[in-house]
Order: sequence, then C-alpha cells, then structure tokens
Amino acid sequence: MKQFKLRMTSPQQGALFHHLYPGDGKEAVALALCGVGFYQHGNSVERVISIHEIYPVPFEKCKVRTPHKVTWSCEDLPDLIQRAEKKSFVILKIHSHPTGLKEFSELDDISDEQLFPRIGEWLDTDFPGLSAVMLPDGQIFARAFDSNGDHLPVQSVMVVGSDILFWEHPSFIDKKVKTVENDLNLRTLQAFGEGTTKMLSKLTIGVVGVSGTGSPVVEQLYRLGVGKLVLVDDDVVKEHNLGRIYNSTLSDAQHRKKKVDVLGDAIEKSGLPTIVLKCPFSLNDKNVIRRLAQCDVLFGCMDSIEGRDLLNKISTFYSIPYFDIGVQLDADGKGGINRISGIVHYLKPGGSSLLSRGVYSSEELRDEVLKRTNPKQYEQNVKEGYIKGIREDRPAVISVNTLMASFSVNELLCRIHDIRLDSNEDIDCVRMSLTNNYLGYEKEDSENCPVLTRYTGRGDMEPLLNTIFYE
Repeated sequence: MKQFKLRMTSPQQGALFHHLYPGDGKEAVALALCGVGFYQHGNSVERVISIHEIYPVPFEKCKVRTPHKVTWSCEDLPDLIQRAEKKSFVILKIHSHPTGLKEFSELDDISDEQLFPRIGEWLDTDFPGLSAVMLPDGQIFARAFDSNGDHLPVQSVMVVGSDILFWEHPSFIDKKVKTVENDLNLRTLQAFGEGTTKMLSKLTIGVVGVSGTGSPVVEQLYRLGVGKLVLVDDDVVKEHNLGRIYNSTLSDAQHRKKKVDVLGDAIEKSGLPTIVLKCPFSLNDKNVIRRLAQCDVLFGCMDSIEGRDLLNKISTFYSIPYFDIGVQLDADGKGGINRISGIVHYLKPGGSSLLSRGVYSSEELRDEVLKRTNPKQYEQNVKEGYIKGIREDRPAVISVNTLMASFSVNELLCRIHDIRLDSNEDIDCVRMSLTNNYLGYEKEDSENCPVLTRYTGRGDMEPLLNTIFYE
C-alpha cells in the first residue's frame, strides 16, 4: 500500500494563491521543489511531501490562458530538475481552476501523463512528483505520479500557519472509521462542532514523552477521538512516576513496564477507535524520526533541551505544526516551592523556533548533548568552570502538568476550529504562573529562526535533519 500526504506553510499557500488567482479569471500554473519524508513498514510505504521552494510560471510564458485551460513553456524545467536531482527533491505542478471544478479535467490528465514520465526519466526515480489543483477558496487536492504516468490520489493536504487547514481526498473519507456519535463525544461536537470532531478522527498525532505532561495530553487526545497516536518514550515506569502518569499502577513500576505500553494498553482497553503506535525508543533513533515525520501534528512533552531541539527540527524539515509544553517547579530546599509556572509554545515551520525564542541557548544545547554522549568530559568541564551544571529531576505535580496539557490540547482545537475573538496570528504561546497569579496569551517578538528557516520543507537528507546523531 502506498500513501501520500502534501504539506505547505501558510505563507507558501498565500504565495501560490496570489499567482494562481491574479484576478483575471484565467488558469495559471506554478512549480515547486518539494522535500520527501519516506517511511516503510512491511508492505506499506508512506511519503509526506513538503513544499520547499516555489517557482511561479510567468504569465508571458503561458501560450494559452483561459478559464478552462493553461499551456506553458517547459524551457526552465531542465534547470529545476537538475536542482531536484541534486537534493533528492520531487516536483509539484499546481494550477488553478477558476471555474471551481473539483476534479482533474481531461486536459489535466493528458498534460500530466505527458509531463511526469519525462520528469521520472530525467530524475531516474519511480516517484517524480505530484500534480495539484487550487480552488478559488484556497482548497487544494492532489495526486501522485509514478514514472509510468500512473497516479494515486494524495490522501490529505495540510496548510500550517497560525490556523491549521486540512483537507482529505474524497476517495479516502469512506475508508475512515466512522466518528462515534454518542455521549462519549457529544460534548466535543457541541463545543467545537462536528467538523472539528471529524477532522480529529483523520489526524495522526505524535506525542514525544508520555510521562508528566505527556500522559494527560494522550488521555485527552484519544478521548477527543484522534484517529491515530504515535507514542514515543524509551523509559519505563518507576515508583516515583506513579503520581504523574495516568493509568499507571504499582505493578507497572515493579515490572518496569514501558511507559508507552502503559498508555497504549489503556487506550486499547477503552474500546475507543483511536489507533496506537508504540515507539519505546529514544528520539535519537532515526527510524523514530522517520515515523514522526509522517504525523500531522506533534506534541513535545520533554524536559531535555536536546529532545525539544530535535522535535523542532522535525517540525521544520517536514512542515508539521508543533506544540511544546514546559513546566517549571522550583523547590526552595526546605519542603516548599518558590515558583510554579508553565508555558505552551506553538511552533510553525518556517517561523520562529524554541532557539530563536530564547527557550534555550546554543551553549545549553551543546552542554546537554555532551552530558549524554561524554559524561566524563561533561563533569570535567563543569569542574573547570567551562559550563554550568544542568539541573535534574525538578519536582512536578500532576495537577500542574494536567493544567498545561489541557492548554496545549485546547491550542490545537483553537487552531483547527476558529473560536477565538482574537486572531490566532496574535498568539504564539500560553504562559501561566500560579505563584504570580498570571495567565497570558502572548505573541513572541522573535523573527523567523536564522538557523532553521532555510530547511523548511527540506524533507529527508544526509545526514538526517542535517544532524550528527551520537548514540
């Protein structure tokens, strides 16, 4: 079985719309270089295709432009193919249907069946690219071609911005598990509408770290009816975890049961339709990264700087919306607490990052990697004063973790279903302090991340995520 998904950022969709709908009611066309995230398990092959660079075809190079037809010169195509070959990109051809036709026309079929086998020959690949149509309301549908000119529908198209837009191809809708329209999700239907509930049932969401904040995130997502959850955590349940991991038991701790198994088994026992994929491995595992790249949404529920940085990279390279949860409880060493605070960051590919927002510094990231990969050198550097020691095992309580987990899940709901009076563009994070009695929805001042932005939609590359992984 082959599965394809297409993703782009909101600015990319805006640039395409500006070119494809100039206001004259005639068809127009654009090309794009796209990164690919490839994942295979058994006989199933999944590919997520993310727009990296857009190349509008100038109107003067179109031989014909009418409301029903566009033909264009291919003279610039060889240069584009050379770039695609060099970086293992595929090519997207996207054009407009000003009449609102919600399917590929016969002329589209003829054009695509001529174009993509030629591209396949030049690139020497069995998957040269995709053809897509943008409708007047901005909605997009697409199909993926092989080198023989045969095609399959692209399962879904996602636009990631302050709002998250998601369209599923009609041929896949009937194959989905029917939404359980009973008392279990009636409140969700009433609060956010049937459209939100149905969209959640189509999403695959990755949750990295399923302990303190991760377990209440998972609990909420599967009870909201999310279609598939990918749970990532290589740790086992210990007795000191029992106060903060939902569904965990003393027996789980005694038998050192994997955290992902505890949560995954609880979901399966519930009888609800959510499919669970358990990944009891580190985020540094390349196969885990490739699996997460296929997810539609990511939740980061980790304390480590290195893990959060990697997840931010996955979000960028594969154009995935990313919700990062942080909780801070500082003990005074005398049985009391000096500060209880938390924050949920919403990260958009191509925008600011945790690094550019100042959540951590490059030096802190370097030190944490060193501590994991060369602890002796790390301790020596601490002794010599080169780096500061990294604090471990900060106290945490389930009520605070659950509070921040709820904020993060509600952020997702607010971005797939427009319920706010204020624009989502004005909200990048939710910040809370119980000690200061503060709750605020804030816009970050940082611009696009100077380190990550150029990798938006880059997809697979060597090395993966342009990162050297130290085991």
